[in-house]
Amino acid sequence: MANAITLARLPLLFVIVALLYGTSPTLHLMCVPLLILLILMDSLDGYVARHRHESSVVGSVLDIMVDRIVEQVLWVVYAHLRLVPVAIPLLFIIRGVLVDTLRNTQVSEGVSPFQIMATRWGKFLVGSPAMRSSYAVVKLLSFSGLAATLAARGLWGVEATSTQILGTSSLVLSWMAAALCLARGIPVIVEAGGKLLATGKR
Repeated sequence: MANAITLARLPLLFVIVALLYGTSPTLHLMCVPLLILLILMDSLDGYVARHRHESSVVGSVLDIMVDRIVEQVLWVVYAHLRLVPVAIPLLFIIRGVLVDTLRNTQVSEGVSPFQIMATRWGKFLVGSPAMRSSYAVVKLLSFSGLAATLAARGLWGVEATSTQILGTSSLVLSWMAAALCLARGIPVIVEAGGKLLATGKR
């Protein structure tokens, strides 16, 4: 059940992307509740997995895989629509490749991606409910805010100043999401990278 919820996020993502590229501000505005649903589903699959005792290495890998697809596709689309600078999707893509490649060295040994952290600070930044929830909230606000900004640009009666404030706020939140993304990736790079170097594997 949990894995089905995780995978169900992909078709929803494709619907959102199609709406973002639509010509009507109404279509853009429809993306806001859909984006909220898309992000909330990431928390729902974890809740279902824990309460139905469906947690597994496969589930963790699927969760991260879908998260990466959702994040990177949306950031690339928003950059293409000139709502965020291209530096943001590039940052997410580079960080994702580095972290996921290092995580794979542990997953191949049967260790869940969220269980590879050994240090207290690493466990807090990567796996603590506080950090994961904060990251999810910032992404939710930035993704939905950017969609609302796109809609506001085409709606009659919306003042240019209001649109600018919304766009600037969403951009600030986008950079906050990027900062949190980096902060949560550093422990994986330090710890998993250190283990890889120590074993001399290639």
